[in-house]
Amino acid sequence: MLVVGAAAAGLGTVEALRRKGHEGRVTVVGAEAHLPYDRPPLSKQVLAGKWEPERARLRTREVLDGLGAEFVLGDPAVALDATNRTVRTAAGLSLSADAVVVATGVRPRVLPGQDGLAGVHVLRTLDDSLALREDLLRAERLVVVGDGVLGAEIAATACSMGLAVTMAGPQPAPMALQFGPLVSGLLAQLHIEHGVELRLGTGVAGLAGEGRVTGVRLADGEVLPADVVVVAIGADPETGWLAGSGLPVDNGLVCDERCRAAEGIYAVGDVARWRHEDLGAVLRLENRTNATEQAGVVAANILGEDKAYRPVPYFWTDQFEARIQVHGLPSPTAEVTIVDGYVTGGRFVARYEADGRVTAVLGWNMPKQARLRRAEIAIPGGTR
Repeated sequence: MLVVGAAAAGLGTVEALRRKGHEGRVTVVGAEAHLPYDRPPLSKQVLAGKWEPERARLRTREVLDGLGAEFVLGDPAVALDATNRTVRTAAGLSLSADAVVVATGVRPRVLPGQDGLAGVHVLRTLDDSLALREDLLRAERLVVVGDGVLGAEIAATACSMGLAVTMAGPQPAPMALQFGPLVSGLLAQLHIEHGVELRLGTGVAGLAGEGRVTGVRLADGEVLPADVVVVAIGADPETGWLAGSGLPVDNGLVCDERCRAAEGIYAVGDVARWRHEDLGAVLRLENRTNATEQAGVVAANILGEDKAYRPVPYFWTDQFEARIQVHGLPSPTAEVTIVDGYVTGGRFVARYEADGRVTAVLGWNMPKQARLRRAEIAIPGGTR
């Protein structure tokens, strides 16, 4: 078995293979030199300095050794011969296997002119988080370009570190396209109460500065002054190395219901775009829970089972004192009803409905109640 990608999805696949009794050779190729680590803490605990980097590791060296897998780290894959299931790495290694699992994740999008301008950061890797923290400790003003989950988390963390933080982006409120006006409005209020300045509803035209960033230029011409800028405008699947492979690539590696892209080729995690047979839609989910759950299904199918991947999607975000947990697929146009708790008390569960069915439930500091409401989501046959 050959797993290309050494983060949560790749490691989860290896562990699932071993749990299910696979005793053959397993090789894991990773682009980064670090042992597998968790990404959610990078925008929170690691960035804030509450965790040492080692604490973000998914497993200790001893546990990894116990898997009996060969880890080839710091050597990214650059090509795949899908017919012969052979991967070539940047260092010139040629690795073949009976089954190849693509778990290469995503890469952050950047702004024009960002490269080569000091003080401008993205946040995807452990090294990104440490570099951003080092810059923030010397800074006073941060502008976060991006009003999605990552941008909102970084803004909350930096604000708690004592910086003057401005969040800029095109949405009317943080995460509005995911949560809709009610919950995103509450999230905006939460950020404002903690001192984050929101400059939302206007696009970002570019960056200001020569050699080092001095500000962010909005589409209306205003320049937001900044000592440091974080660009959090989404990410693209890491599929460039698959060029010429003949595999279907369209906003991810396209797979069937079994997460299979071709005979003996599977995808898992952020890079996988697969058909959810209950929803009748092709999905690509960028979250930690999906990486683990999908890895288990991929491992099962590699070993001869026939399992469709039919999850109820789930993700969470921590911002200031709010932990928000989402089951299902909310949308900004859904009808939202508070079904547990009270908005004014800072603890509630919101139910999302569209076309007469429940599509999602969202818990704001009510994890148990939200989990119980998960059963109401109308995904026929979906694993719950």
